[in-house]
Amino acid sequence: MKTVTLDGAAVKDEPSFHAECQRVFGFPTFYGGNMSAWVDCMGYLDEPDAGMSAVSVQLGEILVLEVKSADAFKSAAPSLWLAFLECVAFVNWRRVEAGARPILAVSAYA
Repeated sequence: MKTVTLDGAAVKDEPSFHAECQRVFGFPTFYGGNMSAWVDCMGYLDEPDAGMSAVSVQLGEILVLEVKSADAFKSAAPSLWLAFLECVAFVNWRRVEAGARPILAVSAYA
């Protein structure tokens, strides 16, 4: 199981969330900086040739999204925190609907 750490203290709003994700995941230069683009990039983590992220996992492997300073993220942008969790769930749901396995898990701590 692979883990990637997001710095929740760096997230103040949606642009800073996407900047942190682009930094951590190495999203492509054409990354749209919105939640739809985030979902698209995260759905291809087990297809490294797609070029959607510098981070990849093996087919069937779970990527743990470790959010350090999650309380700071939740406090600064509570609706974005919920959107983030919903998008994680949506990435997994979309994969299951397509016959694949879930790919994301979240671990959050203060």
